[in-house]
Amino acid sequence: MIKYERALEEEKTLRDIVETLKLDYIDLSRVRIVYSYGANTRAIARIWAIPKIILETFELKPVYVIELITEKFLKLSEEEKIKVIIHEVLHIPSKFSGGLRPHGNKVSQREVNKLYKKYLNSKSKKRNS
Repeated sequence: MIKYERALEEEKTLRDIVETLKLDYIDLSRVRIVYSYGANTRAIARIWAIPKIILETFELKPVYVIELITEKFLKLSEEEKIKVIIHEVLHIPSKFSGGLRPHGNKVSQREVNKLYKKYLNSKSKKRNS
């Protein structure tokens, strides 16, 4: 049986990433991060959205949940953890519509690495000013 626990520290990291990279389209009040325990998957993390038909039928605003597979995620270095969260955030479309972007140009290792470098540079500039 899979168990879930809200990952408050990782949500702080998410907030820092979104603010540092100026990903203003992301409504942090509608994004949560959870640790899952006992998930049987090859993934390190995955992102979930409510299907559009349910959102529209129940007149709900889009929400997203980033699931971190505890057994794999916690073994990563801090750098890799940040990259995983960046990767999952890239799946959220710029219109924050409730859908998910597929892997491709906008969601790729190259894009993750580019944003990670930008994140580090911005953090470094803040420290030095």
